Amino acid sequence: MTAMETARPEDQEGLVLQMQAVQLGEQSASRTESTWDGDSLLPNLEEVEEILDYRFQNKSLLVEAFTDSSWTDNDFSYERLEYVGDCVLNLIFTKQQFFQYPKLMPGALTRLRAANVDTEKLARVAIKHGLHRYLRHKKPLLEEQIRGFSEAILDYPLHSNGLVDVPKSLADIVESSIGAVFIDSDSLSTVWKVFKSLLEPIIDMETLKIHPVTELYEVCQKKKMKLRFVDLWKEDMKFDVFIDDQLVGIGVYQPKKEIALNRAARDALDNIDRILAEKDGSIS
Repeated sequence: MTAMETARPEDQEGLVLQMQAVQLGEQSASRTESTWDGDSLLPNLEEVEEILDYRFQNKSLLVEAFTDSSWTDNDFSYERLEYVGDCVLNLIFTKQQFFQYPKLMPGALTRLRAANVDTEKLARVAIKHGLHRYLRHKKPLLEEQIRGFSEAILDYPLHSNGLVDVPKSLADIVESSIGAVFIDSDSLSTVWKVFKSLLEPIIDMETLKIHPVTELYEVCQKKKMKLRFVDLWKEDMKFDVFIDDQLVGIGVYQPKKEIALNRAARDALDNIDRILAEKDGSIS
């Protein structure tokens, strides 16, 4: 019996991610001939049909869904199908959650839907099922960014809530694939049937986490503590977090300012128990 078979369901996602991170370099180098366009350097898009367990009536939709705008000089790319897929994905999640949570208010439903359709969640779907291997592009840094993302998410089996850098192209091809299936089938139920299992694990009310910046503001407001973020990103690529004028968190990330902010908030949350203990001690 394999380790995957004996692992608990909540641990299986982490095992899958670990195996994919190890194999990613080999996957990106391994390309098979395309039977649809004759270019021996392109992957065989029929393999995508196997992953989706769906056969396209219009094969050109699948080619379009996996063509980045950098690949050609014309306007042929996945962007239009991505637009369709984004709308369809939001709609099918809205319908599914409406019936699954009959007593949940719109605000909570919106947060739950957002967690399941955001860029990181969809990028994880692309990595988990190997869809990134079929993207046609001419972006020199993308493969390295994908490897970095695959390694970073090992620390966050379900979602990092803004702590890792996500290559947007990964999420784009999931949405464009959804758009392609919808246009090809003209059926929302078919789209849900095809993608429901691919989108697993679906975040529910028990696994939904609060964004670190939001969580930090809520904790400080509840405890009547003064919170202050100091933006040092232009100078040192970092944010400092002060609570009641004490430095409690630091976040550093050069490529994206938002991630540095999120990491600073997360660091502050990890250290806030000490501040609360000191505050409670001074009151007593």
